[in-house]
Amino acid sequence: MICVLDYGSGNVGSVFNVLNFLGYDVKISNDIEDIQNSSHLILPGVGAFKSSMKKIEHSIPIDILEKEVIDKGKPFLGICVGMQVLADTGDEGGECDGLGWIPGKIKKINTDDLPLPHIGWNNIEIIQDGDLFQGFKNVNDFYFVHSYAFHLSNSENLLAKVEYGSDVNAIIKKDNIFGFQFHPEKSQRAGQLILKNFLNFS
Repeated sequence: MICVLDYGSGNVGSVFNVLNFLGYDVKISNDIEDIQNSSHLILPGVGAFKSSMKKIEHSIPIDILEKEVIDKGKPFLGICVGMQVLADTGDEGGECDGLGWIPGKIKKINTDDLPLPHIGWNNIEIIQDGDLFQGFKNVNDFYFVHSYAFHLSNSENLLAKVEYGSDVNAIIKKDNIFGFQFHPEKSQRAGQLILKNFLNFS
């Protein structure tokens, strides 16, 4: 069972719908029992870093989540702001601590005069190939909506990047923890494929 965590983010329903469409057993829940009984955990996100962290702290049992993800190694995926809150800190909306699961900081994109937010379809460049990119020949176009990006402390955690005025980290990973800066639920075929590949991790 896939548990989609909900802290009031706008795209939770869209993530649920695409997983349901793909035939997975999926549930939107923050209940301790559902988190513990799930095979995979997904944290979607729309909004600013600081306000999102406050909502997460208020609505999700982080201690239970950390036991399942950090201690037990359950596959976890953060999407957009759900990826960004994996960082140590973020400065969107004021300096704020993140979950600290993947070392790094969230900073505004250096766009070289391109408009913000970065909205639209962009091809990602795969840096570290692997099982997450199974079947990806000619399928790497994803939908982005963001103004801030994840600056990693360790480049070994980078799987793919995208260019938008400067290099922007698009997919990150540390052990069983994944982060997508784009929205796979809005990325049609490519998004469905990468979600399937993530859900093959156990």
